[in-house]
Amino acid sequence: MIHSFLMIGQSNMAGRGYAKEVPPIFDEHIKMQRNGLWQIMSEPINFDRPSSGVSLASSFAAAWRLDHEQDEIGLIPCADGGTSLDDWAVGGSLFENAVSQARLAQRTSEIKGILWHQGENDCSPEKAAQYQEKFAVIMDTLRQELKIPEVPLIIGGLGDFLPNGIFGQYFTHYSLVNRELEDFAQSHKNCYFVTAKGLTANPDSIHFNAQSQRVLGIRYYHAYRDLKDIFNPIVDEENRLDSIYNRTYTKTEKIKRLEHDFAIGNIESKDYLNKLTALSQE
Repeated sequence: MIHSFLMIGQSNMAGRGYAKEVPPIFDEHIKMQRNGLWQIMSEPINFDRPSSGVSLASSFAAAWRLDHEQDEIGLIPCADGGTSLDDWAVGGSLFENAVSQARLAQRTSEIKGILWHQGENDCSPEKAAQYQEKFAVIMDTLRQELKIPEVPLIIGGLGDFLPNGIFGQYFTHYSLVNRELEDFAQSHKNCYFVTAKGLTANPDSIHFNAQSQRVLGIRYYHAYRDLKDIFNPIVDEENRLDSIYNRTYTKTEKIKRLEHDFAIGNIESKDYLNKLTALSQE
């Protein structure tokens, strides 16, 4: 049985990290849902926009795999960039899509957690003041619809870089949202907060860069594994990432990566056949 996780929120959950800036994560036991079916994960996982890129979900899943070597994990991507809490309201398209995708996943997996990152579009005193009340309705209804009342919900803080970018005027009150997220985790069962302290952004100063997404995924996993809030960076974040990057690929993974490179035109047919023959003889 696949252990699955629902990815919801806005662009920093979908991921906007530049893939060229980090080593790839590839593991035949990490799946992502596409058209109701499980495929081997490749980035971008959550293709909500042409600008979609590296998200926290890949390193979250890879960290999970370090502790579950015999099991498979599945990611259910449903995040959508530029969306507010109101866009995620019960009965709306985003909420209904997430429920629909999660129900499809439940046919062949067991949902073990919910990963949420959102808040940039609610960075005003008025919206922040309503955040917990609105968010509680969304999450309570989601849990009821999917019959998962007690699975952990992991929610992440907004980046401290937000007020310093070219659109900084829209994020002067980001700390209010972070406070509401922390308070929500403290006051609701099975919910845990993850800090974005020390993380850095793409040039837009809105989206976590690829390296920070990798680190944030590690933090999300530690919050999930230990069932506790993460208020400060984790001491061994980089070591965990090194373990993920340096794992030895299985024969199947080598073949799948070779097939991918051939399919997108990175290698010629003769080289592909030679490499495939060599792999088949290993």
